[in-house]
Amino acid sequence: MSEKTSPLVLLGLDVGDPDEIERWARQGYLPTIASIMNKGCWARITGPEMLSEQGLWFAMFNGVSKAKHGYYYFQQLKPGTYDLEKFTGLNTQEQPFWSQLKGSGKRVAQIDVPDACPIPGLSGWQLLNWAIHNIHNPYLAIHSEPAELLREVREIFGPQIIINEALWAKFEVELRLYREMLERIEKKGALCRTLIARQAPDLFVTVFAESHTGTHQFWKHRPEAPKNGREPAENQLTHAIRDIYQAIDRQFGLILESFPPDANVFILSSSGMEDHYPAIGLIDSFCRKLGFQATPAAPPGPSLNPLSIARRLVPESLRIAISRHLPRRVQERLIQDNFRNGTDWSRTTAFHIPAHYNSFLRVNLQGREPSGIVAGGQEYESLLNRLEDDLNLLMDPISGQPPVREVFRASGYGKSIHVALPDLIVKWKPAQYFRAKLHHPKAEISQPVPGFFRDSEHSETGFAAAAGPDIQGKGYIGEVSLLDLAPTFLKALKQPIPERMDGTPIPSMTRA
Repeated sequence: MSEKTSPLVLLGLDVGDPDEIERWARQGYLPTIASIMNKGCWARITGPEMLSEQGLWFAMFNGVSKAKHGYYYFQQLKPGTYDLEKFTGLNTQEQPFWSQLKGSGKRVAQIDVPDACPIPGLSGWQLLNWAIHNIHNPYLAIHSEPAELLREVREIFGPQIIINEALWAKFEVELRLYREMLERIEKKGALCRTLIARQAPDLFVTVFAESHTGTHQFWKHRPEAPKNGREPAENQLTHAIRDIYQAIDRQFGLILESFPPDANVFILSSSGMEDHYPAIGLIDSFCRKLGFQATPAAPPGPSLNPLSIARRLVPESLRIAISRHLPRRVQERLIQDNFRNGTDWSRTTAFHIPAHYNSFLRVNLQGREPSGIVAGGQEYESLLNRLEDDLNLLMDPISGQPPVREVFRASGYGKSIHVALPDLIVKWKPAQYFRAKLHHPKAEISQPVPGFFRDSEHSETGFAAAAGPDIQGKGYIGEVSLLDLAPTFLKALKQPIPERMDGTPIPSMTRA
């Protein structure tokens, strides 16, 4: 028989900027979150696992390092090939911490946890991908456990609610999206309360995605956003992001009314947001102009390939404008084709794995890559040193500062790392402008405006607040590691912590 514990309630914002949460909580816009902060403690989630948006919830709920599972981006190099493959948490063998509750007698209820899959055999119910951020991803089909739950949800609440970003849409379209997000938040909250009322769970987990989609969508409208002089100081969407946070906070409060006062409650966010523009073209130019990644020799005479003909006839500015309106899967297919066929692998020492913001560099290593030419040991280490040195020599002509914030070696995750991980991770400094050119002593590094063009990207800091009978911390407790949260949740449920987990319980967020 399972040991009696207080209910554990995990409420997530799929993007919740720590600065904004703390400020809006102080100003009274987020009373539910403020009450948890005041009754308990709060922290900022940090650490090397906070690499990119993809995999944050996955790591938060399984406590296992990238060094073991190799998941770091939505599109990764398939080991042993020069092919790119779609990647989610479903490609790994890892499962969220609540899989440990199977057979414990504890009831689990979860709705829309990113990167999760239904776990058969758990007591309770699970609903996945009903109202999430990446609904356009075909890998994220809607599922439920038990299977009949999905039919019941559709009968009561209607079909899956789809809201995708439309970053370059007209203002009237953005207003419609704003209203749809607020409506979906209310509907999601009602769904949560309805299912909780059927059977009170020992563990409840849900994540609201509207703060993710909405922050990207309305980033340019926020009060702090740069204005071009022609835009009004305020419009109907100036406070849209705050309004979305506020609507989610209200649903958090209503959900908590469904639980007894002795529940242990965590408010969680995966990451914040910051000004940023894509750098995919910069790292490509860097690799090619400095001689790391070789371009295939052009065949004599003009190519008769239809795509090559189109490139010659259609101006680049028009090609970019057209590409923005292509379905995302088509844009990604073009990136994949160009990656494989746009490099002479027999003359390449290092190459970049296409990514929009952080950049991923991999050595064309003998014995690891199909046509690897770099020997292991000293030659490998010397090449990594040269890549780092060249990256640190880059200069942004607009700011007059180095544009690279950090070059991180994947070996920093541990002595033994997954074969899928890149060798170097380049973290670019955020900027309020698109970097079209960079200076290097040996070459000018440049990039055209890419088809995927967005003015915001996820920061590497999340938020956690906790209160309840088993939460001993008070006030701000500093930074906590992303990987320490899953074992903390298990300890709150008085469950053993698997050896595979790399984190340890957070003392201030558990009872000794």
